[in-house]
Amino acid sequence: MKKKLVALFSAASLTLALAACSDGGGESGGSSSKEEYPKNNLTIVAPSGAGGGWDLTARSIGKIMNETKLIEKAITVENKPGGGGAVFMATYATKETENDHMLMVKSPPILINNLKAEGNSPYGYKDTTPLAQLTKDFGAIVVRADSPYKSLTELLDAIKADPTAITMAGGSAPGSMDHLITILPAYEYGIDPKAVKYVSYDGGGEAMAALLGKNADAIGTDISTVAAYVKSGDARVLAVTSPNKVAIEGLEDVPTLYDLGIDTEFTIWRGIFGPKDMTEAAKEYWVEKLTALNDKEEWKAELQRNGWEQDFRVGDDFTKFLEEQEGTITEILTALGMQK
Repeated sequence: MKKKLVALFSAASLTLALAACSDGGGESGGSSSKEEYPKNNLTIVAPSGAGGGWDLTARSIGKIMNETKLIEKAITVENKPGGGGAVFMATYATKETENDHMLMVKSPPILINNLKAEGNSPYGYKDTTPLAQLTKDFGAIVVRADSPYKSLTELLDAIKADPTAITMAGGSAPGSMDHLITILPAYEYGIDPKAVKYVSYDGGGEAMAALLGKNADAIGTDISTVAAYVKSGDARVLAVTSPNKVAIEGLEDVPTLYDLGIDTEFTIWRGIFGPKDMTEAAKEYWVEKLTALNDKEEWKAELQRNGWEQDFRVGDDFTKFLEEQEGTITEILTALGMQK
């Protein structure tokens, strides 16, 4: 299971899919030539509450695109929380299929939510136009600053002694990304993953609020959402799921899972998607703009501020990667008893 999870989320080969689509005849938000697009202001949806990885990614894209004048039209970020991204996914796949002016930030849950049994989405990446992977991030196990657990092994020992006494939480539903970040160290530590008490919230921001409000003992989330809370003195990071220590202010000395003798890692990719019936003109426009964004020094500085690693890929390999992962995810969820 460990190797499968690492393979799933290490998206080094993740690239842009210029998937074949319809003849571009859609009228709702579409356009007939590259010069005419975009006609209207643009929206990037983060299918979660404010403060999580999707939200931060969407806002960073919009901010740098506009500030550097790569895109003149105003870019607005909208939060559409619900079901770990599944609620908006249903809307995007059915009601916004031709809206070239609305894009969506997503990550591995676009695959996971489509394949798990409970709370799953009937819609997945095939109901979108994948545009680009932009970054990779890593997971973190986080506690309050005043938590009695000073190390991850102390926390895991407490779970092993009495799984019902420890509440873990994350910003996605059981079987989704934050849940896997949370239970992976426990699984590798010899704990039955089904025994771990896990509470889900709509996004990393809400999960952090639950932690600080003492509604959870620890959370599994992405590194980019926790640095500010560590700096403010509200939270501590017990471990990160990166292969090496992270070069983020305040987190440089946090151990990796490997450092603790837990032989695994967990990488999170994030990308941007267009609607299923996106016109060729809109796709070409975004390919050009996202490629230019990736080369901007302002974007590289934004990545550093958020603790993200640059990982931009283009090409048909993205679609091939997603197709291969369907089988891998099914195998992982089967091990957890969460497959369809």
